[in-house]
Amino acid sequence: MRLLPILMTVKEAESIAGRLGKTSKMPGRSYGISAQKCITGGQLRKVPGSVCSGCYAMTDWYRSWRPLLEGHARRWHGLQHPRWIDAMAMMITRSCRPPDDHFFRWHDSGDLQGVWHLENIAAVCNRTPQVRHWLPTREYGFVSQFLASGKIIPGNLAIRLSAMMIDSEPVISEDLSFLPTSTVSTVPYSSSGVRIVEGKGSVECQAVAKRDNQCGDCRACWDPRVTNVTYPQH
Repeated sequence: MRLLPILMTVKEAESIAGRLGKTSKMPGRSYGISAQKCITGGQLRKVPGSVCSGCYAMTDWYRSWRPLLEGHARRWHGLQHPRWIDAMAMMITRSCRPPDDHFFRWHDSGDLQGVWHLENIAAVCNRTPQVRHWLPTREYGFVSQFLASGKIIPGNLAIRLSAMMIDSEPVISEDLSFLPTSTVSTVPYSSSGVRIVEGKGSVECQAVAKRDNQCGDCRACWDPRVTNVTYPQH
């Protein structure tokens, strides 16, 4: 006998996984936990020249604004709830609808906490095929373990491996070489907005330079066909 999923209200979903974020400068919705929970990022914050050494999500505002702290805490405590996948899939389905709002960003602050975390995110993506998901991460090891276990990255999920150091490309293993990446650069923009980095097509993010720090119509971060996105240090 096939068991049907138990219906869930928005209030119940939010009580499990916390509310989704709405980043005004990006399309769609987002989700984040405290950057203080970053595993690799927590180590990189101590390294001069690393991307995480000047982490925006560790500024005083992120560490003192009560509603944000409460939201991060609720999401953190809900991560291993048995119905977290149901809750996230329900809220994303309800909030992210084509054609204009079907984009979702994982971890506008924070990062993966384990292979189990990536497995759960992949399950949510499979449950929300109408939504394009973007997951930037520096937890290369968890992604590698996920793939080694035979798991498949959903077609609507762009896992973008983020560089550890400013002005450097990610140093990744062969098994992850097919995944798109992102870098942070102090080099001025090219006039075209596109440059070639070691033979890879690399789109330079123009949000800061040309669009008042907003994505505008650009969706490069969500597109796994874009092999690298370079963000300006700012």
